[in-house]
Amino acid sequence: MAEAFISKCSIRHSQIPKFSYPLSSSSSPPQFISFKSRLPILSFTAGVSSSSSPVTSPPLISDADFIMDAVQMRLMFEDECILVDANDGVVGHDTKYNCHLMEKIESENLLHRAFSVFLFNSKYELLLQQRSSTKVTFPLVWTNTCCSHPLYRESELIEENHLGVRNAAQRKLLDELGIPSEELPVDEFIPLSRILYKAPSDGKWGEHELDYLLFIIRDVSMNLNPDEVADVKYVNREQLRELVMKADAGEEGVKLSPWFRLVVDNFLYKWWDHVEKGSLHEAADMKTIHNL
Repeated sequence: MAEAFISKCSIRHSQIPKFSYPLSSSSSPPQFISFKSRLPILSFTAGVSSSSSPVTSPPLISDADFIMDAVQMRLMFEDECILVDANDGVVGHDTKYNCHLMEKIESENLLHRAFSVFLFNSKYELLLQQRSSTKVTFPLVWTNTCCSHPLYRESELIEENHLGVRNAAQRKLLDELGIPSEELPVDEFIPLSRILYKAPSDGKWGEHELDYLLFIIRDVSMNLNPDEVADVKYVNREQLRELVMKADAGEEGVKLSPWFRLVVDNFLYKWWDHVEKGSLHEAADMKTIHNL
C-alpha cells in the first residue's frame, strides 16, 4: 500500500461479500443497488478543499481503512463537511474522512458543522436510534433520532432561518430511517440551540462539531437503512433515565453517544416540558453557542 499521497487514486479489492447502498435522491425514498465486493472500486479526490479552506494534507490511508465497511468508506471520501470557526462562520470544507481524524482535529483544529434531530411522536415520546455496527465513529451506541452533517452544497449552506441545516436533516432522516420527506416539512424543524464539543471515538477517529439541535413533533413511518441504523425505539422520560443509568453502570452493553449525553445532562428534560406544553419556540436560543 502506498503511503505517499496523490490527489486522485483508486482502491481495488477482490473480496466478494455482498453489500448495498442507497442511490441518492432528493425527492423519493432510497433505492438500493447491490454489488459483490466488500471494498469495490472506489475513485475519489483526496483532500479536496475550496480556495477559502484551510490548507490540509490528503488523508492518511492506513491498513485499517481497508477493512472499513464499503458504504461507510465511500461516504468518508464523497461527503464534504462544512468547516466553521468557533462562531459558526463558514471557513471552507473538507472530506468527512479528514474531519473525523483525531490527528487532524488536534493538529489543525478542524471544526465542522453538524446537526442532531430529536423527533417526538404525538405521545411526546422521543425516538432514539442505535447506530449501525459498521459506523466508523461510535458504532452501536444509542443516540438521538438522527445525527449527521449538512454538506458543502448550495441547498445545505443556506443560512437564512437555518434552512440549510433543516434541509440536511430532512435528507438524512430519509436516508437513515426511511422517513418520507413529505412527513417532515422543513419548516417544522425547530432549531433550539447550538453546542460545540470534541469527543474521541477511539485512537484514530473522533468528533469536533458545532452541532445544531433540532426538535420536531411528528408521527412518522420508517424503513430503516441497515448501513446506518441497527435499531430504534421510542422512550418516555423515565425510560430514558433508565437507559442513562444502564449506560453509567455498564449494564447490558448500553452506550450513549457523547453529544447525546451532553444534551441529556444539560438541556433535554427542561426542553421536554416545552415539547409537552407546545412552547418549544419559547425555549429557542440560537444566538448562544454552548461550548461543552
